[in-house]
Amino acid sequence: MIVGDLLALDELHIEVAWATPDLLGREVTGVTSTDLQDPARYLRPGEVVLTGLVWWRPEDTRPAPRLATALRFANALRSAEAAALLAGEGTHGTVPPELAEACRRHGVPLLSVPSGTSFRAVTDRIYLRLWGDLQAGAEGRAGLPAEVRRTLTSMLGADAPLDGLLRRAVADLGVPDCSLLTGAGRVLASSADARPVPPRTPATVAAPARLPVPTLVPAPAPAPIQVGPPGTTPFDGWLLQPHTEPGPAAATMLHGLAELLAPLAERARATAAAQRQAGTRLLELLAAGADPEADHALSLAGLPPRLPLTPVAARFGSAAGSAVGSAAGSAAATAPGTATPPGPADPSGAWAAAALAEALHPTAAPFVAAPDGRGGAVALVALPEDAVAAALDLTLPRLDERAGPAGPRAQAGPGGPATGVGPTVPPTAADLRPALVQARYALDARPPGAVGRWASTASLADLLRGIPPEVTAAFHQRLLAPLVDHDRHNTVSLVATIDAFLRHNASWSRTAEALHVHVNTVHYRVKRIEELTGRSLLRLDDRLDLRTALLCAPATLLRAPAAPEAPIAAKGRARRAG
Repeated sequence: MIVGDLLALDELHIEVAWATPDLLGREVTGVTSTDLQDPARYLRPGEVVLTGLVWWRPEDTRPAPRLATALRFANALRSAEAAALLAGEGTHGTVPPELAEACRRHGVPLLSVPSGTSFRAVTDRIYLRLWGDLQAGAEGRAGLPAEVRRTLTSMLGADAPLDGLLRRAVADLGVPDCSLLTGAGRVLASSADARPVPPRTPATVAAPARLPVPTLVPAPAPAPIQVGPPGTTPFDGWLLQPHTEPGPAAATMLHGLAELLAPLAERARATAAAQRQAGTRLLELLAAGADPEADHALSLAGLPPRLPLTPVAARFGSAAGSAVGSAAGSAAATAPGTATPPGPADPSGAWAAAALAEALHPTAAPFVAAPDGRGGAVALVALPEDAVAAALDLTLPRLDERAGPAGPRAQAGPGGPATGVGPTVPPTAADLRPALVQARYALDARPPGAVGRWASTASLADLLRGIPPEVTAAFHQRLLAPLVDHDRHNTVSLVATIDAFLRHNASWSRTAEALHVHVNTVHYRVKRIEELTGRSLLRLDDRLDLRTALLCAPATLLRAPAAPEAPIAAKGRARRAG
């Protein structure tokens, strides 16, 4: 396949923005979607690069800085020996002239993709054409008999189901049953009904027993075979896993089969990256309040029309930052199919987006997952809230354990990966914007070890869990500092007293009973509390403020009540309580 062949794909409506006849004759080896300003390290020679131009910022009216930005991007493509650049017009309405000039200077053919053409459609069409070329040149390749290679290649080109392709390969080649897995252990296809648990490695453990993954082979299983380029996280890259140890001849056949399946793995990688890019653009439009454009972007992201959507917010790393706030799209999506561990090296959050996508794939529902611009990720899933939460309850522990020491648990701390599920809403920008905010809030308000759900936010304590601890600590300090200071220098705890008083609905007698003191002692202490805080416990607003401040306090500040006081001596001690 050559670059010029893209122009013949009528249904995609791709056009030349700048190119020469000889550049249109470049060979194409694959396709990569990216919105990094310098994607060179993620590219391989001969790839077509798809970009939605999210990285392009036309706000600077001076042409020189805009040209410099475009030149840096074009230079990255030239240094990586990219075959061509396909620029989407959906973000800015047209291909910037500065980008065309930059591509001319660096000799990179530039093609335009209209706003109505999805990047997934472009990716699929390129790989279908590459499979056709592969079939035409399959004769004489090592590893597989020519007739078997022709049959399997034909099945690949026809998008045959992977289960059927593996069964045909096993039958024709006489190799052991095998399964196709993601790097995180999710089974994509198998030649047998029973599927093995992926092999143990020093960085992985067996899947939890509650997951419905039948065990075929006891660990250690045969070594898996890499399919296509390896990913840099456990969530990208494919493996061909034999169910039993193959002999030397069968091992050669299986390596040949893995080589044949490599374009399929690359297409999946490119498709996932294109979907991330579409999701990034969608989030940016939602954040900007561009509702008509966002509604259009929903269809380009591959989500079914008219089906309600459930938002999910996720954080897989300590560098992800707070998930509370308005929807904010990242200006930089990462290069496709590859990502770096969360943290400073991956500020766009593509690592988290790949992990969240892996967690949602078992639902079999349409979804789009994208970086949130703060090291985390968000997703929109065409499934009810209860079903999404139930699926995450099952898949997150598996992701946590499969990722190993370098994965989510090491990055996110003892709590492991964290997610928040928002309400299921109609698929419109006006409904999705607040639902995404609620999903992010549910993420920060989640109980320890649980999937956060906005539907579970039903009390003041639930609501406060989603507020950053710096804010709640400051509120606690502002209202209760005089009581905390008092308690440091006295044996009587006024903090414990006000806590008991409000918990018992301002009942003097029940508070006295709970603290094991005389009711007069409670009256004296409450009066002292009012003097120190400047609040009246007769007013509902003041009671609510103090109750909120108590809920904002670290648990260690709520001291246990002093030893029970004898009621007969309560009056004498009450005079010394302050």
